Amino acid sequence: MLQLYRELASVEKAGPVMAWNYISGIRQFIAELATFPKRGTVRTGLVPGLRIIGYRRSVSIAFVVEEVHVLVLGVFYRGQDITVEVLEGRL
Repeated sequence: MLQLYRELASVEKAGPVMAWNYISGIRQFIAELATFPKRGTVRTGLVPGLRIIGYRRSVSIAFVVEEVHVLVLGVFYRGQDITVEVLEGRL
């Protein structure tokens, strides 16, 4: 998410304050997955149990629901490819 913050902060219209608020919103959204984790689209074939959920139409959050917690595998911005190679290294 540091890379996403830097990218957003460098955009003329956004700046550091807007970037920080956006990242804070993503973090809050992820924290709320603990309350109701079984949401998003189940994506079979990439990683067992993988779910992907969108945030404000520009971010995709890839995660797996385990017995007692949610494991976030990645936060992908604006159409970044979510590949097996990227996800497997994060399990």
